[in-house]
Amino acid sequence: MSKPDFISKIADSSGEAGASRGWMRWVVILGACSLFILINTATTYFGYTFNLYPRDWVFSWRRMLMEQAMVWYPVALLVPPILWAGRRFRLERRNWKRSALVHLALTFCFDAGVTIFSLGLFSLVESLQREGHSLPFVFLSRFVARLPISFISYWAILGAGYAFEYYRRFREQQLQASRLQAMLVEAQLHALKMQLHPHFLFNTLHAISALMDEDVKAARRMIARLSELLRLTLENAGQQEVPLRQELQALERYLEIEQIRFQDRLTVQLRIEPETLEARVPNLILQPIVENSIRHGIAPTSDAGKIEIRAARQNGHLELSVRDDGPGMADGQMNKEGIGLANTRSRLQQLYGDAHDLEIMNAVEGGLVVKMAIPFRKSADEE
Repeated sequence: MSKPDFISKIADSSGEAGASRGWMRWVVILGACSLFILINTATTYFGYTFNLYPRDWVFSWRRMLMEQAMVWYPVALLVPPILWAGRRFRLERRNWKRSALVHLALTFCFDAGVTIFSLGLFSLVESLQREGHSLPFVFLSRFVARLPISFISYWAILGAGYAFEYYRRFREQQLQASRLQAMLVEAQLHALKMQLHPHFLFNTLHAISALMDEDVKAARRMIARLSELLRLTLENAGQQEVPLRQELQALERYLEIEQIRFQDRLTVQLRIEPETLEARVPNLILQPIVENSIRHGIAPTSDAGKIEIRAARQNGHLELSVRDDGPGMADGQMNKEGIGLANTRSRLQQLYGDAHDLEIMNAVEGGLVVKMAIPFRKSADEE
């Protein structure tokens, strides 16, 4: 299965799962209310059996079930507004007092709503103005009598809503972590594939062979850098983010090998602000971008080329850019991304959501530039 098909199936399954959760939510709500109806009816029958009610009062299963349904099914209709209010006025540390007052007021509104609904249903089957009592009196008496159970019901529904929401978030975080782990493994495999690519190894070994007759020290240095590059890639396995300093160490090993291959044709400039070195970046995020610049900006021509890598802190974000002075891209090619850039964009979206930015454009001074901005963080504790 191709990646687009896989992603579309995930999206379709997510939509179906959302619809299924909506129906399941109503099944749970109506099932819980039906359970309360049966419990209250059975409790009343238990009291009637042991003569806990007036002697002239006659128990009727049909009438008791109907009366309980007229009370509890209106509660079911008001559950979605309570859950919405719980999301709108969250009981969080910074504003819990204001939210608690709002929910306390909504408790009385909930009691009034249930009373109005139940009275409307009762009015369809019997007169409410019995024994000379007016409708306002009946409403007020039922409102006061139901207040304790309404208070318990409202806050129980609110608590259950928060519990389900936290559980759902926990499962989503687990799923997201699994996806990130899979994407990290894919990025590491892509980096290893690039490093072990036949052309890469052939060119590297050919350069080493040529240097053995001209510059043995340079040949040894190239072998050492290749070994270090592979070692660093494997050592960072399993890490979603690493300090920029560590990312640059692996990148420098790769660039040293490429500089030996291209000799004077490749110049690299690093413009890294010192305060950004401890900022956390996605593991193996720069290497595929630099590789893309060398492959499309430097390799196709016989002229000398330059790659410039920048890192700066700006407005709470870490801004990274990779620019080459190659031919750039035609307008029709701007929307065509290779696997490396597409994976980079996908990883940034998974890690940072809308808090990141990734741009690919022709540089004003010539060549192509890839810019990205991610939240500036120095340690995992600040995430």
